[in-house]
Amino acid sequence: MLESPIKVFSGTNSQYLAEKICAALDCPLGKMNIQHFADGEFSVSYEESIRGNYVFLVQSTFPNSDNLMELLLMIDAAKRASAGKIIAVIPYFGWARQDRKDKPRVSIGAKLIADLLSVAGIDRLITMDLHADQIQGFFDVPVDHLYASTIFLPYIKSLKIKDLCIATPDVGGSKRANSYAKYLGVPLVICYKSRNKPNEIGEMRLIGEVEGKNVLLVDDMVDTAGTLTKAANLMLENGALSVRGIASHCVMSGDACRRVEESALSEMIFTDSIPFNKECSKVKILSIAEMFADTIQRVYDNRSISSQYLL
Repeated sequence: MLESPIKVFSGTNSQYLAEKICAALDCPLGKMNIQHFADGEFSVSYEESIRGNYVFLVQSTFPNSDNLMELLLMIDAAKRASAGKIIAVIPYFGWARQDRKDKPRVSIGAKLIADLLSVAGIDRLITMDLHADQIQGFFDVPVDHLYASTIFLPYIKSLKIKDLCIATPDVGGSKRANSYAKYLGVPLVICYKSRNKPNEIGEMRLIGEVEGKNVLLVDDMVDTAGTLTKAANLMLENGALSVRGIASHCVMSGDACRRVEESALSEMIFTDSIPFNKECSKVKILSIAEMFADTIQRVYDNRSISSQYLL
């Protein structure tokens, strides 16, 4: 039996997803050893030949920073082991909220991460639902930007919700929410918010009518869940019949689970781009493994991935 020219490897904290991707691709997960030292330093080594192979490295760069450093070492090791092509598969691209200078004397973290990945030696990036689409331009290599709408829309349709209304918890997500509203042929409502400081909401107002509607709040990620839950409560106060939420990336920091449980949300739907190991009865996780597996196969075969886009 000929050895597969596609090799899929995973960092420590994304192994759960890489295993699902490999199952969909019908190939084994590559053998890798990550050795940790007493001072917190670690080293990466491939335990099989990857010379001339297409090497796909699955690792979301969610906190902490070890996930990013692990990925950078995996890329460097693959380059030094003469891999044919090195493709970083980063379902959740961390630091993406730092995509511009929103005040003087701050870093543009997303650009820095893009530079680090490029210098390390990637030939391509596959990612999903970047916080800002323009981050694709930070890279000088091809970027395949997937959307969780491919997973969410069939699920939303399966619920057969009457009097559906799409909403966005902030103005920044209005483009994404508008795409859902147009595709489903339903009204769009926007929440306007002002922040006193990061992760702290000042004021929130509703633009549009939700009375008698079943509202679906659309966002790219949920961190502290402060914005989303405040928006959900505001919807209910303004006459909404029910409120659900969908978000691509389940960051869910700190008291996020408690906020979701105590909020007006009846259901909170995420993908498994980030592992979710907390207890929250309202959270439902949909897998992106088959979507990424199909994209990996298409990239290797030099075929179009446009069929992945529903919006």
